Amino acid sequence: MNTVPVPGPVTARRRPWPRCRQCWGIALDLGSARTRAWTSGGRMIIDVPTVTFHGAGATYPVRRGAIVDTLGAARMLDRLLGHCLPRFGRPLVILATPVLGGMAYRTEARTAVEVLRPRTFLTVPTARAVAVAADADLSRPLLVVEIGAQLTEVTLLTDGAVTDARHTALGTGDLDRLTPPARVTEAVAAMVTAMLDQDRTSQTRDALRHGALLAGGGALRPDLAYRLTDRLHAPVQPVPAPHTAAVRGAATLLRAAHAHPAGR
Repeated sequence: MNTVPVPGPVTARRRPWPRCRQCWGIALDLGSARTRAWTSGGRMIIDVPTVTFHGAGATYPVRRGAIVDTLGAARMLDRLLGHCLPRFGRPLVILATPVLGGMAYRTEARTAVEVLRPRTFLTVPTARAVAVAADADLSRPLLVVEIGAQLTEVTLLTDGAVTDARHTALGTGDLDRLTPPARVTEAVAAMVTAMLDQDRTSQTRDALRHGALLAGGGALRPDLAYRLTDRLHAPVQPVPAPHTAAVRGAATLLRAAHAHPAGR
């Protein structure tokens, strides 16, 4: 299990959750290859493979950005976080979801997360979570490219809301001798071109002119960022710690929800 620091306020040492146990919460990112979680009062992001064990072998409950084994996902979450749950009180859970996951994804995710006994279950599009983690200016159009292990998404945010999005079932886990990095950059370029062609406003063009945010594990590869900058003829900026940006953004929104009077 890998852990990485998460910025922001933390509670005093030796306190597993805040004094207000009703304010306890979990931020989640269920990726096809990695699952990442942050809990209230935690100092680190939990980062583990998206895998569970049942019977004789391992199973992979999330594939290409879709939950294909809801019970398996629930078992994984219980193994990962069940021991952290407070004895009293129920957590607020915020899950970063694929932008085009739709109702089907949210329904399966809600069922899987029930193992954590949530008081409230909220979802946030991954692209918005990434923008929040990067402290991006949401008052202007923003283009977010997330390259994961099995899924690549391109999303246009306007005033923080999703106004256009495309995805392809291709990611860094597919890259090998027969599938070069150019396949990913060409797929991203094709999605951006389609967005430009269908946008009757100037929002996509304005967002591209300011530059795209790059997140996901693919942003850790300098060759992909360089290729995308060259292919899109626009700056492409990897966000800090791009592989954990989605869960960090969800954690920021979780803290904001706890600070709001309605969330207490």
